[in-house]
Amino acid sequence: MAAASAVSVLLVAAERNRWHRLPSLLLPPRFPGLFRTWVWRQRTMKYTTTTGRNITKVLIANRGEIACRVMRTARKLGVQSVAVYSEADRNSMHVDMADEAYSIGPAPSQQSYLSMEKIIQVAKTSAAQAIHPGYGFLSENMEFAELCKQEGIIFIGPPPSAIRDMGIKSTSKSIMAAAGVPVVEGYHGEDQSDQCLKEHAGRIGYPVMIKAVRGGGGKGMRIVRSEQEFQEQLESARREAKKSFNDDAVLIEKFVDTPRHVEVQVFGDHHGNAVYLFERDCSVQRRHQKIIEEAPAPGIKPEVRKKLGEAAVRAAKAVNYVGAGTVEFIMDSKHNFYFMEMNTRLQVEHPVTEMITGTDLVEWQLRIAAGEKIPLSQEEITLQGHAFEARIYAEDPSNNFMPGAGPLVHLSTPRADPSTRIETGVRQGDEVSVHYDPMIAKLVVWAADRQAALTKLRYSLRQYNIIGLHTNIDFLLNLSGHPEFEAGNVHTDFIPQHHKELLLSRKAAAKESLCQAALGLILKEKAMTDAFTLQAHDVAIAVTYNHDGSYSMQIEDKTFQVLGDLYSEEDCTYLKCSVNGVASKAKLIILENTIYLFSKEGSIEIDIPVPKYLSSVSSEGTQGGPLAPMTGTIEKVFVKAGDKVKAGDSLMVMIAMKMEHTIKAPKDGTIKKVFYREGAQANRHTPLVEFEEEESDKRESE
Repeated sequence: MAAASAVSVLLVAAERNRWHRLPSLLLPPRFPGLFRTWVWRQRTMKYTTTTGRNITKVLIANRGEIACRVMRTARKLGVQSVAVYSEADRNSMHVDMADEAYSIGPAPSQQSYLSMEKIIQVAKTSAAQAIHPGYGFLSENMEFAELCKQEGIIFIGPPPSAIRDMGIKSTSKSIMAAAGVPVVEGYHGEDQSDQCLKEHAGRIGYPVMIKAVRGGGGKGMRIVRSEQEFQEQLESARREAKKSFNDDAVLIEKFVDTPRHVEVQVFGDHHGNAVYLFERDCSVQRRHQKIIEEAPAPGIKPEVRKKLGEAAVRAAKAVNYVGAGTVEFIMDSKHNFYFMEMNTRLQVEHPVTEMITGTDLVEWQLRIAAGEKIPLSQEEITLQGHAFEARIYAEDPSNNFMPGAGPLVHLSTPRADPSTRIETGVRQGDEVSVHYDPMIAKLVVWAADRQAALTKLRYSLRQYNIIGLHTNIDFLLNLSGHPEFEAGNVHTDFIPQHHKELLLSRKAAAKESLCQAALGLILKEKAMTDAFTLQAHDVAIAVTYNHDGSYSMQIEDKTFQVLGDLYSEEDCTYLKCSVNGVASKAKLIILENTIYLFSKEGSIEIDIPVPKYLSSVSSEGTQGGPLAPMTGTIEKVFVKAGDKVKAGDSLMVMIAMKMEHTIKAPKDGTIKKVFYREGAQANRHTPLVEFEEEESDKRESE
């Protein structure tokens, strides 16, 4: 009989002595039958270990919310956790959570989180038996998995051969076709010449998709709708692929119009077993990156669900897959599905699968890495209820989802409970770093059915309040409340199709909201004079105090009767207010020259004007030239002093927040000076070029 792993021994001890406490950890009490099965399997699991490898300490080769997520499960199992951190993350949440933490270099990921040698050295120094790569960074790096194997360190993921076969999209397509998994028509060959790729795009027929053969997350991916734009999009995809994966090889595929993105969670073990844990719908995306996910996929019939799962298991078995993986499919309007790619790691959206199956997938990863069998058979994995995950980003949806960075001046979240999870790696006062992905958190909710889960999601989003930088929370509220989304009519073009409804420009605050803000400011500052005038949003608010405790507020030609008071709840200040007899409740925060109101309708920011000489630099920059949209590195410069350009011409390419941004000329004109060379760092809102408009444009503007 093989020796039991430390993971098994610790779990067996937990089951014998305090099994009744475990549902509060990650298994909600709605799974009594499944939980009993799970407990029974833990008590017998020590007999299924084949490797005898002990995992008493695990190094998490990642940062942020996924590092914290892995540490929570490790702590539950009694396994020590080791963190690594860059100089930018010295005071981060994942460093504080870990049992041990080691610095691995400067902020740029190439010099820290992507340094295989540094991470292996920390594993040796800390005596960690295993490395959990999280997602991103080295999680799908075949060379790193191979290096772990050579050093005798358990890589918590699939074997290097599976990463290789499924990480290179051209290879994976061939393997899938041989395994009987449907694939999309495309070119996956080795000839990477521009002419060859362009010819195959023409043969396949536009629109086509250019994809980096390695990696995922929308990096190195471009939609090309005509031959005229092929070359520019190809070069852009290659640059981003080289930056993200150190490999600029691409493939060409037929672009399926308005498809759904449906993916299946699979697990394999060292004993040849593989199971699926149902599907997730990740169709609603911006920049080819997921923004809201749900499980199960809406409108999928049981027979289609079964076919999806079985196809995913065939895909996993075709490469002898071990551990957590996700098989991604494109699905058309008739529910025909085609293999897209396999992510050989834990996915960002794995919590929705955990919520509908009552599992802890990180625990499964640790147990399977230690040599155990998959904890449940396919028949024992049941689907219960519905779950949503909303990714909360530091970004500006009104500015093409431009990612941002900066301090979280105020951060308050919904209360976590068995059906609400807050997956995050930041706290109030922390900074969203310019060097890494701008995701702040994942809000995950579960309910008995889709409509109930959607209602809970919106309720929870209203309680997620952030001040200090732009976020997508109001956008997520608009999205989750859209009638077509409520109906489950989702596809990858959902956001562009409903652009007007989802990305409404910020309107001037309603007069009722101005009254609320004025009352909040008065009560907060205890300004109780009989009459005075406030200025907000360039609107004068004439306030008169009535001796019954109410206020009369005159805004332009309308008078409002306003009454209310402040109260505290869980260290937050709330405004209870009545405007002309209509009652409302909102969280109130006043910082510097801005009043923030968070209510069930969303968030409102009302500025108290400051003198013009204190306001920020014009957004047009030097001589009408463009400003850096955010802090980043100048990757490519296309112009030099003296060049004449037309409106829309590409001037520079900037890499920031792991994304590529093309800076274009705002008008026809001449470049007088270029302020940055390739490889230089540009700070947010600094001028990039000195730009002189054409005389005709100047006259028009005058």
